Amino acid sequence: MEQPENPAEQPIVSDRVIINGSETPLTLTADGKLRMWERGQRCLTVKKEVLGFVTEGSKIRIRAVVKGGGAGICCVASKGALVRKDFVFQPLSNDSLNLWSQKLRQYIDSLGKYLNFLILILTINFFLVGTGNGMVKSLLDSVGYPCTAPNAVLTIIRGHKRSLDVATILQRETKFFSILMLAWGLVADIDIESEKYRWMGSARIDFYGLQRILHLRQYNGCVSFVPAPGFETYGEPTSYPNKSTGKPDSCNPSEEESIKVRHHGYQGPNIDLENLEWRTISGPFVSVWLHNVPWGSEGTLAAPDAKFSDGYLDLIIMRDCPQLALMSLMTGLNDGSHVKSPHVTYLKVKAFVLEPGPQTKEPTKEGIIDSDGEVLARGKGTYKCDQKAPMAYDKLQIAVHQGLATLFSPL
Repeated sequence: MEQPENPAEQPIVSDRVIINGSETPLTLTADGKLRMWERGQRCLTVKKEVLGFVTEGSKIRIRAVVKGGGAGICCVASKGALVRKDFVFQPLSNDSLNLWSQKLRQYIDSLGKYLNFLILILTINFFLVGTGNGMVKSLLDSVGYPCTAPNAVLTIIRGHKRSLDVATILQRETKFFSILMLAWGLVADIDIESEKYRWMGSARIDFYGLQRILHLRQYNGCVSFVPAPGFETYGEPTSYPNKSTGKPDSCNPSEEESIKVRHHGYQGPNIDLENLEWRTISGPFVSVWLHNVPWGSEGTLAAPDAKFSDGYLDLIIMRDCPQLALMSLMTGLNDGSHVKSPHVTYLKVKAFVLEPGPQTKEPTKEGIIDSDGEVLARGKGTYKCDQKAPMAYDKLQIAVHQGLATLFSPL
């Protein structure tokens, strides 16, 4: 067999083996390709497709995950769902069997394939639970993979990593760390209040979203922010709004009764917020939405320009918007085109302060602040107002720590 000129294609081990009853050449190359010649050349990419192997008597069984839709294991496969597939071959001698076992083990070990199973299980839970799965959708979509459970699990098994920004939400002495999003107004109302229809599955979001558009609420309030470069013209200049109103949680009679989160260790990014250039936008608002990654759920491309670790949050603001235009705008969430609407303000921010107020039409009722799909604060008159929340419905501050967290990534 002719030797390749490319060093990456040089064989680590090459020998004749038996596959499906036929004797055929098999080669493991330096770049991790397992090539065979059976009804034409086929191969496995060890780094991307091989989970491990086991020796069964005189045979070696390679456990792999490959794309479905094609016959056998191929270097180039049609785009489709990932499926488990085992590849079995039999070396012609014990010496060859031992050599193949040694070289395969050495190559797989060099990739760090052996993961801690406890971490693996915990991380799978992170990927596969919840209605929206916005984080896993963002990760898989970044490399063009469908958002499926097999793809999410394979992402963990491969062990590749990428950095992720972390937002610290601060209200007086209470801190909350967010990796996905924060919402107030329409988006938060739909996300939290639709819980009463959880039996409908993900359809509850569309169903309740239509109800909320038909009975649209607007909220008084104010947002202040430190814009990213290129977004300095948004809003009006202001100073750092650093003092809380000190108002107790209007849903809970005593602020001391609110849940207190104690932090030992990391306390948030070390940023001199007071000396940054702040801007402000006043309400009333239909919705205020901060996003750390592009997708809010599998079907909601909330922030099409968001990056995993650029050090900024994407801010999406909706103010005056007629109901008919809002229905059209909401359909644009599927592909991110909503950010081009004249009723939407879309920019990137380094830090952010939210000062939430009451509903414009019913001033005795306030709103909900939602972070990563969980209630952060409940104002008076809101859904399940009697339940305690981590924070009061009051001014809160958000700052971003670039690349603080690490995620398993497809590539």
